[in-house]
Parts: sequence; C-alpha cells; structure tokens
Amino acid sequence: MILTETGIRFKDYEKKIQEISFEIGRSMLRAALEECDAELSRSRDKSVYTHKGKRKTVIKTILGEVEYERVLYEVRIEGQAVERVYLLDEAMGFHGKGKFSELLRDMIVASCCEGTYRNAAHAVSELTGQAISHTAAWNVVQSVGKEVGENEETSAKAAKKGKGNGTIEAALLFEEQDGIYLKLQGKDRKNHGVNKEMKVGIAYDGAIKTGKGRYELSNKVACANFESAKKFVSRKEGVIAEVYNVDEITMRFLNGDGASWIRRSQTDETVHFQLSQFHRNKAVIQHVSDPESRSRIMKLLHSKDIDLLLHMIEAEALSTDDEDEREHYMELLKYFENNKDGLVPCHRRGLELPEPPVGKEYRRLGAMESNIFTLVGNRMKGRRACWSIEGGNNLARLLCLKHTKRLTDALGKLGSYVLPERYSEEILVKTSAAEISETVGKGYNGFKQMLIPSGIKWLKDIARVSPVYSF
Repeated sequence: MILTETGIRFKDYEKKIQEISFEIGRSMLRAALEECDAELSRSRDKSVYTHKGKRKTVIKTILGEVEYERVLYEVRIEGQAVERVYLLDEAMGFHGKGKFSELLRDMIVASCCEGTYRNAAHAVSELTGQAISHTAAWNVVQSVGKEVGENEETSAKAAKKGKGNGTIEAALLFEEQDGIYLKLQGKDRKNHGVNKEMKVGIAYDGAIKTGKGRYELSNKVACANFESAKKFVSRKEGVIAEVYNVDEITMRFLNGDGASWIRRSQTDETVHFQLSQFHRNKAVIQHVSDPESRSRIMKLLHSKDIDLLLHMIEAEALSTDDEDEREHYMELLKYFENNKDGLVPCHRRGLELPEPPVGKEYRRLGAMESNIFTLVGNRMKGRRACWSIEGGNNLARLLCLKHTKRLTDALGKLGSYVLPERYSEEILVKTSAAEISETVGKGYNGFKQMLIPSGIKWLKDIARVSPVYSF
C-alpha cells in the first residue's frame, strides 16, 4: 500500500501492480513469439526460404505494445528470388503494419458497439496497457466490419444455391423489417443527400418466456445496411441460411410497413405479408381527424371486411368539402389498397400453423420497433452522429452480431493463430504434486523460472519473502 498523510492510497498501489504485471506479460509474449519464429526457422524448407536476417516489429496487445524480432526470408523458386516474407507473420495471419492481437481487437470492437469511437478508445486505454486513439479504434471496426461483410456475401451466394450452413430447424420463421434514417457525411452526403435509410431486418423462430409477461425472441438473427433492396434481401437470406436450415422452413410471416423494398422478401405463397399494426394504426391516426370515422375504420379492420373498409374510406373522402381532409383520406386509401393483403394480421387469418418448437411460443408480430432502436438507433442515431455509407455498413454489421449474441463466434472465425502444441500443453495440462514432485508442493517459485523485464529485478527479492495468510 501507499501510506499518505490522508490515508492509504490503494488505487495508486493497484495501478502500479497492474503496470508491473503488464510488463511481465509483454516480456513473456516477446519470448514466446521469438521462440515460435525460431521453431519455424528450424523446420522451414531451406531450399525455398533463405534467411535474410532479423527485423523488429510491434504487435499491439491488451498488455501494451510488444516489440519482437522475427526472421525475414527470401523465397526462391528454381534458384530465382520471388518475394520476401516473414514466416511468423504468415503463420499468425498478420499482413502489413499495425498488428493487433485478437483479444485487443475483440475488446475494441465490443467497446465501439457500446459507444463512440472516442469513448471506446479511452475505455480500452484505461483498462489495458495499450493506448489507442479513436482513429485506431475506427480502423479496427472498419477492417473487421469489412471482413464480416465479405463473409455475409459468401453466405448470400451459398444461400442462393441452396447450400447454407444453418442447422437450426424451424417450420415457421418470423421476419420483421423496417428502416431508419441516418445522417450522412462527406461525399456520401453530396451524392445521396443529408439522410439515407438504413434497412434493418430480423428473423426468429418463436419466443421464450423469461418471466411474468416477459418474452425473448428465440434464435434471433439480424441484418442491416444502406444497400439497395436487392442486395439487402440477398444478404438477409444469407444471414438466415447461416443459422437456419432453410430446407425445413415451410412458412414465413413477414411484418413491415409496406415499403417496396420490404415487399421484395415476399417471394412466393409460403411468405405471408402482414402490414405492421403500428404503422397501420399510425396511418389511421395521422390521416383521419374525426374520432367517429377512426372508430369505424378500426372496427372494420377488426371485422376483416377489407372491401367494405376501402369503400367506406373512399366514401368519406368524396363526402367531405374540405380539400385537405379529402387528400388525407385518399392517401390512407392508397396506402391500404397497396397493402390490402396485409391488413388482416397473420394470427387472425385462420392459417394452419406447424407446432412451435419445444419450450417456445408463437406470438404476434410487432417486435421491430424495439429492435430498430436496440440494433441501430441507440448507437448510430442522434448525438450529431454522421456516417459514410461504407463506415455505417461496417458498424451496423457488428451491431447486429452483438445484439443477437453472435459477435464472439463471428470474431473467432475471422482468423486466428494457435501457438505450437507444446505451448498449449504447458498452459492447459493440469499436473499434480505426484506427477511433478520437484516443483509442486516443494517451494516452487515461479518468479525464478520466468523472464523478468529489465528495471524490475527486485521482483525476485519479493518472491523470496514467505507469504503470510490470514482468513
């Protein structure tokens, strides 16, 4: 502890111990990386890879920047020099400058999904031994988001050929889609205007009861981007096929506000479109000012007599002398006519539904408004935030993964480096005093066996002090 006139400063002591721990960790990482490089050098094909000396580089980790050396090789084929490579970099999947460890990358991505790039960079810098700027955080998100986008394109192509990797079986799939307008910046603002609609879609196979009157959507997947309707639908199908076995889906319920891009998902008779009841009721309130007329319209909607409903709205429009009121009625009529097939909710159409999966329920569609905020709005709308189309797409992909609890798995598939087997064994294999009697239970001191960074040799003296325990 650090004793001052005002008391014990545990915070300062804790910070000092953290710094020492980080320095020890960096030293251990450096030694492991250089030993891996030496192992690659010993096992290489010397007729192809010619040793050209060592070069220094730096990798950013949660412990701070780790500087280490690795061998540069000249690749020769049939005696001719072709290129120069670092075998260690290739084995670890590193290319170019600005190397980030996977753990640091994942922490940056998760933090950027929670708050602004500047706040995320500050939080990561405070919690780790690595100081990063908001620009570095932005670059990490763009790089990861781009790679996720490429994976989505691959999944979309596979889904189009009926070769999705999804394993979850569901006979009925619920889909909901809506849009949210976000502000653009730079060249994209000049080309597309101040705002552009980001398309958002979710899919799930039912709901699980989590408490009294509370439910959670089951196996939810999400997709969001600024792209055209055709590309959005393609990506959305790819995201679904990556999780669900689409061959087992016999019926889909599609909920939306009637926008043309949403109706493009209504590909065949197995897809039943429902006009979002939120937008349907909002349209009635917005275009009909007379309370009695509103009541008649809502009653006809509930009675499912859609033809009579449309006739009644048209009659109201023709009977009024107010030009503005007539125009509002005609707009409502046009909106309902364009979505006539979706005015009656799916649960009131008398459809024969497959049995819900065990432990799940089929509930009414209408979760999209909440998901628009959760997935995109909470992070990307407001606070004077402006986006480029590419930057917005990259972050939106990560937000969709995070809020459907798939971000960790997705990041794990983006490429990783596994230490040689003997390192894994040293870390993972549990030993007992009987198996290693010379260390465990006989005063084994880890500090004497590890590399101590320069400047803190005094740690060995601390290690010699017998510990005192009090419980």
